[in-house]
Amino acid sequence: MQKPYYEKPRFKLYKDDCLNVLNSLSENSVDMIFADPPYFLSSGSFTCQNGKMVSVKKGDWDLTNGTKKNFEFHLAWIEACRRVLKPNGTIWVSGTYHSIYQCGFALEIKKFHILNDIAWFKPNASPNLSCRFFTASHETLIWAKKEKKAKHAFNYELMKNSDWMGDQLKKQGLQMRSVWSINTPKPIEKKFGKHPTQKPFDLLKRIVLASTNKGGLILDPFTGSSTTGLAAYLYGRNFIGIDSEKQYLDLSIKRFEELNKNMKSKFSKK
Repeated sequence: MQKPYYEKPRFKLYKDDCLNVLNSLSENSVDMIFADPPYFLSSGSFTCQNGKMVSVKKGDWDLTNGTKKNFEFHLAWIEACRRVLKPNGTIWVSGTYHSIYQCGFALEIKKFHILNDIAWFKPNASPNLSCRFFTASHETLIWAKKEKKAKHAFNYELMKNSDWMGDQLKKQGLQMRSVWSINTPKPIEKKFGKHPTQKPFDLLKRIVLASTNKGGLILDPFTGSSTTGLAAYLYGRNFIGIDSEKQYLDLSIKRFEELNKNMKSKFSKK
């Protein structure tokens, strides 16, 4: 097993291709995986973000190699994830229509049992510049478990009865449904820099609370700025994050160290 790029109690980061790290981990050792794989969208075109024109080239890691090669990539990392998941473990895969159908098909090929597809509705989504199709205002998350008959973690009562501030669609005391209204990341979440596909902290907090228990191990094979890891650490879970890009791992470290400092400060005041 290679040495982590960064390691603190309950929080580890690895700098490598996710397949190399996944293949070095123990079989049946992970409770939950959250994956936001490349969408293979990078090109020379532009889009609008916060009223500004920006390039859609995220990096070489997001360049497409063609539909067939992209699908083979999804099959490979999903198979590697299946090996490390516990029999009752679950996986979340996030994506847009550019990638999520391939990922869903790959999950089925690799014998995962799909539990839900969640529509993450973005009330503050960016506008559509071309005016030739509907404005994209949601992403899809697939939640699946490794073994169909295994009893997976799902904190039903917590999802039903908690006060989910800011979600216009969730009514307190009623069942959590499969459309979640959550804004894109707040400016404070990008104070140290940003990742081009960064997910909001509120989204990952909900996922961690819904599908894991304290002390469990959560893994993110495309950790980016490690929002998954921050949510895991905040709620007493253990975390392994993997990324091949040094700049995003360094961003993850800054975000984690600030969270850890704030948590210690809050605890010391009690």
